[in-house]
Amino acid sequence: FALGFGYLILKSIAGIAWPLLVKAGIDSLQSGRPALETVAWLAAAIVVFSAVKGFFQYWMRVILVGISRDIEYDLRNDLFAKLVTLSSGFFARIRTGDIMARATSDLNAVRMMLGPGIMYWTETMFTFVFAVSIMLATDWRLTLIALLPAPLVTWVVIYFGGKVHARFEAIQERFADISSRVQENLAGVRVVRAYALEQRELAQFDELNQDYIARNVKLARDTGIFYPLLEALVGLTFLLVLWAGGQRILAGQLTLGEFAMFQGYLNMLVWPLIAFGWVTNITQRGSASLGRLKQILDEQPDIAAPGQPQPLPTPLRGAIAFENVSLEIAGHLILHGISLEIPSGVTVAIVGHTGSGKTSLVNLVPRLLDPTHGRVTVDGADLRDLDPTELRRHLGLVPQETFLFSTTIAGNIAFGALNATEDQIRAAAAKAGLLDDIENFPQGFQTLVGERGVTLSGGQKQRTAIARALLRDPRILILDDALSAVDTLTEDRILHELSSVRSGRTTILISHRVSTVRDADRIYVLEHGRIAEQGTH
Repeated sequence: FALGFGYLILKSIAGIAWPLLVKAGIDSLQSGRPALETVAWLAAAIVVFSAVKGFFQYWMRVILVGISRDIEYDLRNDLFAKLVTLSSGFFARIRTGDIMARATSDLNAVRMMLGPGIMYWTETMFTFVFAVSIMLATDWRLTLIALLPAPLVTWVVIYFGGKVHARFEAIQERFADISSRVQENLAGVRVVRAYALEQRELAQFDELNQDYIARNVKLARDTGIFYPLLEALVGLTFLLVLWAGGQRILAGQLTLGEFAMFQGYLNMLVWPLIAFGWVTNITQRGSASLGRLKQILDEQPDIAAPGQPQPLPTPLRGAIAFENVSLEIAGHLILHGISLEIPSGVTVAIVGHTGSGKTSLVNLVPRLLDPTHGRVTVDGADLRDLDPTELRRHLGLVPQETFLFSTTIAGNIAFGALNATEDQIRAAAAKAGLLDDIENFPQGFQTLVGERGVTLSGGQKQRTAIARALLRDPRILILDDALSAVDTLTEDRILHELSSVRSGRTTILISHRVSTVRDADRIYVLEHGRIAEQGTH
């Protein structure tokens, strides 16, 4: 920044020189002296100063605009780094489309403010100060006349700047609504088609789009008044200088060269007057966008590592204990005083009707949720005293809602173990009962699964997620209704493979099927967030 602003000052000094050279040339022609050689030297000086100005202007833009790109790069990384640390509660409040709007158009508005905005604002100030200082030294009365419209310019900028700020915030909010609508329709395209609701969705999107355009048109009307009004005020300035300056030339109080110099400096001040409005406009936009970005950057995750995390027990045995655990989410009590112990290496099943709290209970183990009361321990250590990242490296979780990335099957299986070999990926797929399906695909493990695994069946997606969890060789394995989309024969084959996998590791199964949980060492029945029964099958 120091180097860039240094070049900016040198560029402004070089640029401020040419009206002085023009004044000297015209006055030399008026003086009756041999003027041709003098004018030639002055013309050459103007060329040199213009070249010097161009040199410094080039590097000023390269450095200061380049800095804004660096800031954009860092800000985008910071934004993404923050997003991946935030808890699920944040994503329940904020729509994906809103986040995407902030990460694109809002980020670009901030870059414009921090790059061209700051650069032109500073350049405008230096040009204004240098030009007005010389004008005051030449003829302070004419300078004051030339600056008469300045307060009116300031009022116009402040008034329209506030309107532009409010309009732009409203536009960004509607853009976020449109982004969310598109994202939801693309993710749920099968549902939309199944219910033949394409026309309704198009109509609702059209309504959002029309409102977005209407808000942009209102902004265009404001800026459409703003800039012509600024130009009219600039024209008024030239009119005042022409009237007052002409009278002072006729009275012999101002030379023709000085008047030409005034006109030159006024021409130089036209851009600062207009740029002042333009910079104010992008500053208003940038500040509105920065406020929206700060809302995310200032968010604190509900679940984070303590200041000095307790080291994870080594080696981790995987004994889990729930001690009088209660969980409240959004004012609703989900779990009521749960107390149970899962010894190391034991397979435990949790069953119960939909909404009884099964998934909420197991989500406490990887600290996706924290208990409102009581505590959860692993090998005697309270989970809230541990670093959740370290803890999760020893867990394999297959959630109720399977999520696959738009990459290859091999890439999805190896997502949690990036250094896995082909043989290890193949073995994990075999244990999950997926190997036969993969070998029937034309490209095998290199088959692209599409966004969210759209090319795979529900059962294939679940088995891919199981293989992903098994490849990590976790000490604690959690399968949350992970076999609900497979047929009974495939389920038997997977359970047979898992019987050897479960040996020596702590396993928690959630299922509505008796066939899935019958071999568990212990079964817990949840009803309305309480343990109603427990025992073997």
